[in-house]
Order: sequence, then C-alpha cells, then structure tokens
Amino acid sequence: MNKRTLAITLSTVMLGGLAAGCSGGKGGTAAETPGGAEGPGPKPITFTWLVYDRTEGRVRDDWEIFKEIEAKTGVKVEFQVVSQEGINEKKQIMIATNSVTDFIQVSTQEGREHGPEKVFLNLKDYLDIAPNLKKFYDDFPEAKALATGPDGGIYTVPVLEGDPEGKGFNFVWMARKDLIDKYGLKPPESLDEFYEFLKALKEKHPDSYPLTANSPIGDTGLYTVFGRAFTGIQGFFNLLPDEEKYAFAPYHEGYKDALIYLNKLYAEKLLDPEYSLLTGAQWEERILSGKSLVTYFWKADIDPLTEKGRTASGSQEYELDAIPQFAADGIKNYQYSRSLVGGSGRAISDKVKDKEAAVKFLDYLVSEEGSNYLSLGILGKTYTIEDGKPRFMEEFGNSPYVPLRRDYGVWYDHISLNNAKARAAWESGLNEKSKAINARYEKYIIPAPKAIVKTEEEMELEKSKLNNLNKYLEQKITEFVTGKTPINDDTYQQFLDQAKKLGADELLEMYNTAYQRTYGSK
Repeated sequence: MNKRTLAITLSTVMLGGLAAGCSGGKGGTAAETPGGAEGPGPKPITFTWLVYDRTEGRVRDDWEIFKEIEAKTGVKVEFQVVSQEGINEKKQIMIATNSVTDFIQVSTQEGREHGPEKVFLNLKDYLDIAPNLKKFYDDFPEAKALATGPDGGIYTVPVLEGDPEGKGFNFVWMARKDLIDKYGLKPPESLDEFYEFLKALKEKHPDSYPLTANSPIGDTGLYTVFGRAFTGIQGFFNLLPDEEKYAFAPYHEGYKDALIYLNKLYAEKLLDPEYSLLTGAQWEERILSGKSLVTYFWKADIDPLTEKGRTASGSQEYELDAIPQFAADGIKNYQYSRSLVGGSGRAISDKVKDKEAAVKFLDYLVSEEGSNYLSLGILGKTYTIEDGKPRFMEEFGNSPYVPLRRDYGVWYDHISLNNAKARAAWESGLNEKSKAINARYEKYIIPAPKAIVKTEEEMELEKSKLNNLNKYLEQKITEFVTGKTPINDDTYQQFLDQAKKLGADELLEMYNTAYQRTYGSK
C-alpha cells in the first residue's frame, strides 16, 4: 500500500489549544517538546487518513490548501493511499479487523453498525470540546439521525451534498442541438412527442439508434427514468413525491405502460439494442460518434462531451444541449434534488491515540474556515467572493473540479466534508448555456427524500432480500423490453408474483416503518 505523508505544521496558537485539550480528561496525553525559557510547545500530532487516487489527479503531499491549514491546526496527516478500485475492499478489511486509520470515510450505516463495537469513536462524548460539531448536528438533524447508532452514540460526520432549499440537481435529458436546429425539430415535451422526436432523428440518420443509456438502473438508468415518467416513483423503492410514504414502482399501474413504451422503442430500433450491456466507455463512444443522439446523464457532462464530440467528429457544429423533461399524463413531472445529507461520513478510529486532539482537528475541518479550505481552496487563488458568494476562478473553466482536485486537493472525495459548498461555488460561475439549463429545469426539481435509519434487523432483511430482488427485476424488465418475454396481463402478474416471493412486500413495509420511526409523519 502506498503511503504519502502530508506534514501540516501548526500555528503556535492552535497547537497550544489542541495540546491543552489533550492534557487530561477524555483523551490521550499531550506530547511534550523540549524547549527553553521561552516555553516549550507540544510536538505536532500525527493522524493517519485513508484516501484513494481520483482520475482527475493523484493524492499529493504538496497541496497548497494544507500548507494554508499549516498555520491553523496542530496535526500531521499521513495519507494512506490506495486505488479507487481497492478503496472499499481495504476499508472493509480495516473495519473487520478493527484496524481503521485514525480518520476514514465510511457509510453512515457502517458508522452506526460498527461504532458501538468500538471500531469508531463516539463523538457524542466530546461535543463539549467541539462547538462546530455540535452546531453541525443541531443545524442538520438528518445528519445527526444518520450518524447516531442504536446505542445513542454519534459515530460519523455525514458529508453535505445538497443545498437546504432542495434546488440543486444533477441530471438532464440531453440531445444533439446541432441536429435539432439543422432539421427544425421541436424539443419534445411529452412521451408522445419524445417518440416522434426519436423517429425523426432515425429517419435522418437510419444507421443510428437515437436513444442510448449509460445503465439500465441507477440514477441515470433507463428503467429508473422511464419508471419515474410513468409512475412518479424514482427507482424501484422510493418515497412518493407528494406523500411521506414509500412505494414499489412495479405495483403502480403505469409501470407496465413503461415497459410497453420501451419495448416499442426497442422494436423500432429507436433504442440502442445493447443498452443493457454497455460500459461507460461504450456509451460515450456512441454519443461522440453519432451512433446515438439522445441520452439522460449528468448535466455537468454536457460541455465536456460537446468538446470531445467536436474533436471526434472534426466538426465545430457538434453540440449537446438539454431538452425538456417529460412524464405521462397525470404523473408528476419531477426530479429529486441532490440529497442534503450524503450516505457517507468521516469517522475517527476508537483506537486513535489522542482522542481529544483528533476530535478537535475534525471540529476545525467542520468549521467555516476548515470547510472552506477543503471545499473551496484558497481565496484569491482558487475562488473569489462575488455578490457575497464564493465563485471558483474563471480560468478553471466550466469544469473547475478537474484542476481543483488535481492541483489543490479541493473538493476531493474522502477529504472534503461539504460538497454542497463546492457545487454552489461552481454553479455561480457557470457559463450562460449552463445557467439557462438550470433555469429550464428549475420547475422540475423538488427536495430529495431524507435518508432513513434502519435497525440491525432491518439491515439484515435488506441484505438478505434486496440484492436478489434487484437482480431479478433488472433481468425480467430487460426481457420485457427486448421482447424475450411478451408483455401481457399474465406475464406481468407472474412478474409481480415473483417479486413478492423475493421480498418486495417485506422490504416495502420495512422502508415505511423505518422512515416513520426516523422522522415521524407531518
């Protein structure tokens, strides 16, 4: 395993504060440094921290944000670096052997499950010396709920992902604007218009399969997007958008209509025949080469894909742009915003040698100043303040996260604690096209559901049922869409019956029970 040590030398003021806090009580002992009459200072404290190398850039030991933190904190951070592919396996081994690094990012569920087993430090015991942590849990009760174990202990600091107003969003329908303009096509605003739109593109480009998808399931999955359009339910299980109640999408009468619609697109070669098998690279190749012309994906990828498409095609006319979102008659046309609180959080090892110092360091990183370094970087170098709001420097372009992560360690996964702050700074500096996309989609966006906290029994039920159910649903829906299994009342009822046998009803009841227990009802 690679190790890179990022030494952060601390200012005398903050260092003294950390050391004083560590000298007695709940934590370990402050290390002492030999000194003269001017007064000795404690040695810098070293904490280990598990991270992985992102595609934008490897973890570096000379990121300037940590040189800035150098004057504020009292810690040396030893980053233990693994590959992106190996991070989860490494984390699981560490948890299983109770040998986690001093600082580590885990799922909030892992925190709740293993915190009481003394794998992670109970932060609740230290809130009297951590005012920023206390304020964080007071300000974000959802985060506190997700961080709290069955014993009442608090074991993680969940990462913030969305704005409290529930306006930020990630995904759009995108299509080739240059072809829409060339052929005088009207961007579709309904399912019927979307079908006619794909047919028109197919007529002009008979060798293409106009619609493609990055995945059958997941946030941008074909089944997710069309399931929502026909039933109003995001994914297989989710809260209904206008009720505090979970639903199972295939039980909705519109779900069979979604399958019929997709089967029609497939049969008429309007849908990529390999949509269920594509890798990310294959999906991108289809979009860039013009083999496919319409997809649903991350809005942040519109400009990068357009630039790649112009290079691949040799034409500066190539352009992707957002088209309207649509839904069936009588179905709410919506997209959930980014979740306010993410499913992962920062934890401290219960075996950390200097518990109070570790908590105080985490408390600093949660503070406005510490959070700004990790999420925004350095004022005047990575971001400015305009109209009272942070904005990333213009020279970083419309995709600032690449140089920010690569060159500064800003907005870096497993390091940053507030991705919402970084996204807000990014979006405040978007170009006019991107701002127009946000404005067009604003009417569709509603606040994301709050995450639920499951008991140990509920987690065991989910582990035993959900994976097999999801595999079955994906397989059977693919058979319906591709025509391998005909869609009629009998075959659809058999589909539902098997879903019940695999635990759909048990899971649905569990999700509703867990939600009501976690948040109650309005």
